Amino acid sequence: MEKITDRFLRYVAVDTQSDPDSESQPSSEKQLDLLKMLRDELRAMGIEADMDEYGYVMAGIPANEGMEDVPPIGFIAHVDTSPDAPGCNIRPQIIPDYDGSDIPLKGVPGLSLKVSEFPELGEYKGQTLITTDGTTLLGADDKAGVAEIMSMAEYVMTHPEFRHGEIRIGFTPDEEIGRGVVKFDVAKFGAKYAYTMDGGKIGELEYENFNAASATVRIQGRNIHPGYAKDKMLNAILIGMEFNSLLPAAQRPEHTDGYEGFFHITDFKGTVEQAEFSYIIRDHDLGLYEKRKETMRKCADFINGKYGEGVASVEIRHQYYNMRKEVEPHIHIVEKAVKAMEMESITPIVRPIRGGTDGANLSFMGLPCPNIFAGGHNFHGKLEFVPVESMEKAVKVILNIISLFGKQA
Repeated sequence: MEKITDRFLRYVAVDTQSDPDSESQPSSEKQLDLLKMLRDELRAMGIEADMDEYGYVMAGIPANEGMEDVPPIGFIAHVDTSPDAPGCNIRPQIIPDYDGSDIPLKGVPGLSLKVSEFPELGEYKGQTLITTDGTTLLGADDKAGVAEIMSMAEYVMTHPEFRHGEIRIGFTPDEEIGRGVVKFDVAKFGAKYAYTMDGGKIGELEYENFNAASATVRIQGRNIHPGYAKDKMLNAILIGMEFNSLLPAAQRPEHTDGYEGFFHITDFKGTVEQAEFSYIIRDHDLGLYEKRKETMRKCADFINGKYGEGVASVEIRHQYYNMRKEVEPHIHIVEKAVKAMEMESITPIVRPIRGGTDGANLSFMGLPCPNIFAGGHNFHGKLEFVPVESMEKAVKVILNIISLFGKQA
């Protein structure tokens, strides 16, 4: 079998960054490079696999003889990487037998993963870490999950004695921009339950997530020669900054945790004449989520009342809902994941996702889909890292889940 380290490094070498400004599906053609690779690798293992016009790869391993009554179980990961940091020309650093000290990121002089800033590094002393070189993200979100599912598939196909029901495998594009399963055919996928391998540190298990929306605030200013601007100019940049100041500062990501929601400005661009500000809106509670959207609209109303109608406009786009109410009626799938971790001496960390996964939308599409750790840390940035041993454990957890479903037959 291919070592998971080698498999992971092959996958992160492929640039798969998604594009939030694109309307195509997938949003970037380069995602298809890895999706086609995965389809072909599955076929080479002897697994029936196809990729549709939207880039979804679906594959299936038939049940063993006598195991046909086991419900089909799916495992899903996304191939795209976040637009928040560069995703091409990735040069990973491999740190064997990590000694617990700061890790220099050699692509940026003076930059390092500091234990004082990331004390969780101490949990991995003696293990092998894969980091970035400080110039790009790593792509463990979610190529660690992709590698884990592929390693599971190879194990099952090379160990005919392993007893299992039908196993379904899915790889998706565009998860990072909230469009990962917009056109995913749940009926065609054919699983009764599924798990996304898209969580963080070892032990994470999540079946609650944010309700999520994105918002675009547009400011229409009025540009006048600055020498003659008194009482005439409307500076769109400054008005946009004023709009942002109306949002509660304590409700930003850097000041919230647990079940607390937030407003997060992610991008701005503009001139005196026109400016555009991008936000994401998050809350676990549906009522508070709706209030946050209304707050954005009220801020625009205030700006228009002060500077004139039409100066500020807000476009809000829903992304996904909290999956909890769709998963709880099938809580046994969460319980099996807990047991699967305990079988590997992993302490399950059951907590809400301060983000979202494809599983959130899939759960509302009729496929209950909790989220399991893929092993990485510091996703979406240049300080991302993943312990190899966490990926290896994730593969064993997948196999344990499959076995636990098989035992109920």
